[in-house]
Amino acid sequence: MFDDQGIERGQTIAPELRRAIRESRISIVVLSEYYASSSWCLDELVEILKCKKHKNQIVMTIFYGGVDPSDVRKQTGDFGKVFKKTCARKTEEERRKWSQALNRAGKIAGEHFLNWHNESEMIEKIARDVSNKLNATTVSNDFEDMVGIEAHLRKVQILLHLDDEDGAMFVGICGPAGIGKTTIARALHSRLSSTFQLSCFMENLRGSCNSGLDEYGLKLRLQELLLSKTLNQNDMRICNLGAIPKRLYDQKVLIILDDVDDLQQLEALANDTNCFGHGSRIIVSTEDQEILEQHGIHKTYHVDFPTKIEAREIFCRYAFTRWSSAPDGFEKLAERATELCSNLPLGLCIIGSMLRGKKEDDWESILHRLENSSIPKIDALLRVRYDSLHENEQFLLLLIAFFFNYYDYGHVKEMLADNNLDVRLGLKTLAYKSLIQISAERTIVMHKLLHQV
Repeated sequence: MFDDQGIERGQTIAPELRRAIRESRISIVVLSEYYASSSWCLDELVEILKCKKHKNQIVMTIFYGGVDPSDVRKQTGDFGKVFKKTCARKTEEERRKWSQALNRAGKIAGEHFLNWHNESEMIEKIARDVSNKLNATTVSNDFEDMVGIEAHLRKVQILLHLDDEDGAMFVGICGPAGIGKTTIARALHSRLSSTFQLSCFMENLRGSCNSGLDEYGLKLRLQELLLSKTLNQNDMRICNLGAIPKRLYDQKVLIILDDVDDLQQLEALANDTNCFGHGSRIIVSTEDQEILEQHGIHKTYHVDFPTKIEAREIFCRYAFTRWSSAPDGFEKLAERATELCSNLPLGLCIIGSMLRGKKEDDWESILHRLENSSIPKIDALLRVRYDSLHENEQFLLLLIAFFFNYYDYGHVKEMLADNNLDVRLGLKTLAYKSLIQISAERTIVMHKLLHQV
């Protein structure tokens, strides 16, 4: 916090105030009707927005009195008249940078005074938000040691276009079960949540549509859960499906919907980008690419399997208490275990944990058993995916498992042409649900652990 009272006013920001802005973690900009009457305030705003862009400083806005965000963005209405008067004797460059700064500030979703019946309640809410954001900006080390996580985060952040605050945006994260989608989503939430006004991580949505509620009741319940998490209010109750846009349309929010397996979940929780304020980001993780496409989400990060070197390091960190390589005598056994998992992170985690602290002889026995049978935890996970398929898709998946793994796509279509199956659509569905992959060489590939099941 800083207060400019007592600092001698001049044509430019005093050095001590500029330093205070740069050293702050949060800036709160109160945009009143006469805010733009001060060239000094406008210079402060330019500096604050520089810190937002280059230092990820959190900027919160309050549109005070009768000020409307659109008037700030466009410099219209009474706010615009005041601004034009201030600009009358200024250079073109000063007018340009101030206008751009006001346009950007007007797009930062904030508290609108006219939306509150009680000013003290608004102030209390802002104080809570500041406290929560300061707590959230505490550096988290939870994900820094995870193998390959930085590369994943960089690629997703490119898709997120975080500097673009013209509207809200959807981004998908897609890949097979156990590849690390939830881990990536959690790491994104940990890293980015402090730069948004509000954030919410909705975990493990899979199966929520099988709760026994009708469609309307299901959507109400999901919206209550999201608003409870986002607004940090326990057990919220709503009476209609317009609650999310009503509460969040002017808030810059980060919402992560994890393990989505039904289009209804997206229709309930994030039906449209217009439900959320400028700069909002909604990240959806799923195994089913078709759900993303049906919802109009076309910016999608497809999670690749780790490289052989990364897979071995992941395994070793679980098997040898965070060592990144196998100790003497365990090198070949570690290589066998990694090969058994075919680089699937969940398998590497489960088998690594299973072998931790065991002797070489025990490793040999356990690996021999696992090489000739499925892994129970992964078996259960993948069987849920299999059971959710239509019977024709189940049959096609079994045909691939028994006969056509690593076969040419065109060859399989020809061989099954006389069957009653719609092979093209079936293969597309299995690929969309991340149960098979179709390589660049048009080869059908089923992961080894799924093949074992």
